[in-house]
Amino acid sequence: MPLRANFSYEKTAWKKGYSLIAGIDEAGRGPLAGPVVAGAVILKTTDFTERIDDSKKLTAKQRERAFSELSHKSIFAVGLVDNYIIDKINIANATILAMKRALFNLIVKPDFILIDGILRIGVDTPCEYIKSGDAKSLSIAAASIIAKVTRDNIMIAYHKKYPKYDFIAHKGYGTHKHIYIIHKKGPCVIHRKSFLTRII
Repeated sequence: MPLRANFSYEKTAWKKGYSLIAGIDEAGRGPLAGPVVAGAVILKTTDFTERIDDSKKLTAKQRERAFSELSHKSIFAVGLVDNYIIDKINIANATILAMKRALFNLIVKPDFILIDGILRIGVDTPCEYIKSGDAKSLSIAAASIIAKVTRDNIMIAYHKKYPKYDFIAHKGYGTHKHIYIIHKKGPCVIHRKSFLTRII
């Protein structure tokens, strides 16, 4: 049976005396269009009805249900960085900026942070960086769900504005259909120009 996100990292931090532990993850590093979105989550409980796990392991409906439950059982915030800034500072720096913005937007300041991946975000709060953390830490998994659902909803809104690009289907990722549309119609204002050099 595949491993699922759990509270082992949080428990270790609690034993060290930390109490407000935030998980951070992002969604949207790879797409050709739209923002990168980070989620920061402080869980209020360890008891969930819905599955809280790496957002990539969940269906869209499972993520929506989990998001709804997390909205009642956590303190969370998001940070967004749009395609224009991504093109200016590159996706790695944009991801760091999105994570910092998510942390800044939290109404409660955490005293310890669990961060998915190895990108050092440069904050004063004690941190632990966990490779594939969204599949290991429940707080990071929750952040991945918050970030993913938020970003998907943004791309659905963009679909209504730019329906010819079918953002509702691919959410800006480089699918064959999306690349075909770009070649046929050219990019729109939310496309990442720095990413398009790979395909056009």
